Amino acid sequence: MTSPKHSNAETHYQRGLDLLADGSPGDAARAFRAAIDADPAHMEAHHGLVRALRDAGRLEQAVGAALALTALTPNDPLAHTALSISLQHAGHIPEAEAAAARARILEWKIQLRSPAGEDSQP
Repeated sequence: MTSPKHSNAETHYQRGLDLLADGSPGDAARAFRAAIDADPAHMEAHHGLVRALRDAGRLEQAVGAALALTALTPNDPLAHTALSISLQHAGHIPEAEAAAARARILEWKIQLRSPAGEDSQP
């Protein structure tokens, strides 16, 4: 059974996705923040927030949201990729390259841990 907290977060998250698809990234960012407020562990909402802020041109806020995401999931290559993209858009190229390198290293570690032939998703 889904908890009310998760259900509320998921409702806000889905609204954020719809708003992002409709070309309203500022409104989408507010919806993703509401999802995170309802469930701080909703990683998809964190990813959505980073994207919405980037699309809204709030690049330094996107970097901050991506840094928060990497703090929550330090071993997630996708979080570091989101950080790299945000840093690149904000013009922080050396930092973006470092975040991209970190994402590659984490992905390689995942691949090395998984048996040959299996999907390498975390």
